[in-house]
Amino acid sequence: MQLATVAFDKFQHLEEQACEQRILDAKAKLGKRLVILCHHYQRADVYKYADLTGDSLKLSRLAGQTNAEYIVFCGVHFMAEVADILSRPEQIAILPDLAAGCSMADMANLAKVERAWRELTEILDPDEQVTPVTYINSAADLKAFCGEHGGIVCTSSNAGKILEWSFSRREKVLFFPDQHLGRWSGYKMGIPLEQMLVWDFDEPLGGHSVEAVKNAKMFLWKGHCSVHQMFQVQHILRFRNQYPDGLVISHPECNFEVCKQSDFVGSTEYIVRTITDAKESTRWLVGTELNLVNRLADQLKAQNKVVQFMAPTVCMCSTMARIDPQHLAWTLENLAGGKIVNQITVPAHEAELAKLALQRMLDVS
Repeated sequence: MQLATVAFDKFQHLEEQACEQRILDAKAKLGKRLVILCHHYQRADVYKYADLTGDSLKLSRLAGQTNAEYIVFCGVHFMAEVADILSRPEQIAILPDLAAGCSMADMANLAKVERAWRELTEILDPDEQVTPVTYINSAADLKAFCGEHGGIVCTSSNAGKILEWSFSRREKVLFFPDQHLGRWSGYKMGIPLEQMLVWDFDEPLGGHSVEAVKNAKMFLWKGHCSVHQMFQVQHILRFRNQYPDGLVISHPECNFEVCKQSDFVGSTEYIVRTITDAKESTRWLVGTELNLVNRLADQLKAQNKVVQFMAPTVCMCSTMARIDPQHLAWTLENLAGGKIVNQITVPAHEAELAKLALQRMLDVS
C-alpha cells in the first residue's frame, strides 16, 4: 500500500544516530532502484552515504550511466538538473533540499546573457564570431542557450580543451558565469590578459568601448565563487615562509594571482589525485572547499602527509551544506514509501538544447 508523503518537520530535529538508521533502512528497502551521488564538497555526515562520488564532470557522466530508478543528488540545484538532462526519461532526479543552490550560478541568468548577446550583435555577428561557453555551474536554460547558439558547457577539469574547441570554430568566446576559471584557462592558452575583458552585465556593452569589444578574444562574465575568493596571496606567502618545502595547490575558481602563486592548479578531481599520488611526508596548502580538504587530511594521515586549508577562516559551500542527514533521511523514507519528493525536471525543449551543449562537452573531453 502506498503511504502518504511524510512531512519534513518530523525529521528536522532527528538525532544523528536515529537519522543514520532511517537512511540505512530506506537504502536497504530501495536497493538497486536508488543511487546517491555526492559531490566532493558535500559535508561528511552526508558524503558517507554516497554510492558514487566525484567532481562535476565525473558526476555528469555517471548521472547518464546509472541504471537506478531514483538518482538522489547530494550537491546543488544545477547538478540535479544535469542529472535529469543526461539520464533516461524513466529515471527521476531528486535534490534532497531545494534550497541547495549556487551563488555563482545565480550571477548569470538567461535574461542578462541574452541582453549581452544582443549588445554584441550591434558590433559583431556573434553566431559567426562568438562561441558561448557556460561553466557547468549554471542553470539549465543557460546550457540550452549555448546549445542553441553553437556553444558548449565546460567544467574545471576540461575548460582548456573546451576553449580550444571553441576557438577552432569562432574567433571569440563569451564565458560565463565564472570569470576566474575563464581567465586562468585563457591565460594557460596564451591569451593576453588585456584581450580578456570582464563583462559587467549591469553596464551597457559590459562596460567597454566598441573598439575594445572588437579587439577582445574573451568576454569574462562578472561572476565568481564566494568560497574560492576567500583565498589570498598572503596566505600562500605565509605558508611558504613557514614551510619552504611545502606545496600549494588551488582550484581555478581562485583569483588569478592565487593561481599564479600556486605550484598546481586544477579541478577537485585533479586536487584529490595530485595530493593522493604525491610522495609520503609532503605538506600541502589547498585552496578549495573545506569539506574536501578535511577529508583529504584525514585520509592521508597514514602517509604522513599534512593537508591544510588555505584560508585562516572557516569557509565551506554553505548552500551545498543545506543537504543534511535529516533531508536525506526524509527524501529516502518518502521514496521507500512510494512518494517522490523534490523531483528536478527540466522542460523538454530546454533539456534538448542543454543536452546538445553537454554532449558536445562530453565528446570533446
